[in-house]
Amino acid sequence: MTKEMKALSVHLLTATGAVFAMLALLEAVNEDWPMMFLWLVVAFAVDGIDGPLARKYDVKTHAATFDGVLLDLIIDYLTYVFIPAFALFESGLLPGWTGWFAIIIITFASAMYFADTRMKTKDNSFSGFPGCWNMLVLVLFATDPNYWVTLTLVAVLSVAMFLPLKFIHPVRTERWRSVSLPMALGWTFFAGWAAWVAFDPQSWAHWGLIVTSIYLLFAGIAQQVIPVKNEN
Repeated sequence: MTKEMKALSVHLLTATGAVFAMLALLEAVNEDWPMMFLWLVVAFAVDGIDGPLARKYDVKTHAATFDGVLLDLIIDYLTYVFIPAFALFESGLLPGWTGWFAIIIITFASAMYFADTRMKTKDNSFSGFPGCWNMLVLVLFATDPNYWVTLTLVAVLSVAMFLPLKFIHPVRTERWRSVSLPMALGWTFFAGWAAWVAFDPQSWAHWGLIVTSIYLLFAGIAQQVIPVKNEN
C-alpha cells in the first residue's frame, strides 16, 4: 500500500465517526440510551486512535486534499456535544426549564469553543474544558444524581470552557502520559461496560467510571499546580 493510500485510509477511518454518530442518534430518537452510548463509545475509541495514525502516516503531506482537523471537529461536535445534549434533555435527567438551559448552554458554548484558535496549549493539552459532554452525560446516566447536581455540573463546566484551566489530552499530553493513557483506556472500557449492562446500579463499572473521570477531569489542573521539576 502506498503512503498516499495509507494516509487516505486514516481519513476514511475518521469519517466512520459520522456513521457511528448517526447510529447513536437513531437510538437516541428511540430512547434506547444504552445502545446510543455504545455507539458513542465506539466513536470515542475511533477518535482516540485516528490522531496517532494521522501523525504516523503524515496525512497533511500524503492526503492533503482532505482537512483531517476539520473532519475531526465536525464529528466531535456531533458525538461529543450535539447527541449527548439531546440525550440529557430527552431523557428527563434535567426536567422542565433545566433541560432547556442545558441544551442551550452546551450547544452554544461548545460551538464557540470548537472555533476558538486558542483551544490547544503548547504541551498539546486543552485550554479550558474541551467539551467532552459525551463523557459527562454517560457518567450522569450511570450514576443518576439529583438534577441540581447535574445542572450545576453543566453550568460549571460550560464556564470552565473559557477559563485558563488546563485539561489533558490523554494521548498527546506527554506529562503523566504513562498514567493518563491507561486511565483513558480504562474509562472507555468502563463506559462500554456500563452501557452494555444498561447502567445497572449494581455494576462495578460505575465506580470505574467515577475514578477515571475524576483523574481525566483534574489531571491537567493538577499539572498547572505541580511544577514540572517535581516529576521523576
